[in-house]
Amino acid sequence: MDVFPENVVDLINERLGGYNTVLGLRFVAASPDVFVAELTIADQHLQPYGLVHGGVYAGMIESLCSTGAALSVWSEGKSTVGLENTTAFLRAVRSGTLRGTARPLVRGRRSHVWEAEIKDDRDRLVASGRVRLMVLDPGAEADGETVAMKGHPNG
Repeated sequence: MDVFPENVVDLINERLGGYNTVLGLRFVAASPDVFVAELTIADQHLQPYGLVHGGVYAGMIESLCSTGAALSVWSEGKSTVGLENTTAFLRAVRSGTLRGTARPLVRGRRSHVWEAEIKDDRDRLVASGRVRLMVLDPGAEADGETVAMKGHPNG
């Protein structure tokens, strides 16, 4: 990303969108090469055994990596969409705060690969994953509509 605004964390949190809002995700740091978000575990994040549901980890990883990739191509008027998410659940967690950190592995012209790790509030690694994303040219469509975020150069 050529220009990275100082208030990028505020901009991200203002545009979280439906799933991220329901998840309770909030970004706490963002730079061209590192994106960090947190989630306070609540009842809706737990599966029947009282453990954090694997979908929470996969969702956090998807959101972190997707946000990083999208902002990497933002200044070019492009967008990104996820193609693949591989998440490994490494340790059970029941409560507290989860903190996810994402970094780019590959930023190609047509695709990106980002990796993320999630730690609990005792700094234990609890999940890790990779997301492969496709870079879309301005005006690209998905399900019959142009892919663009509110506030995006093409939106």
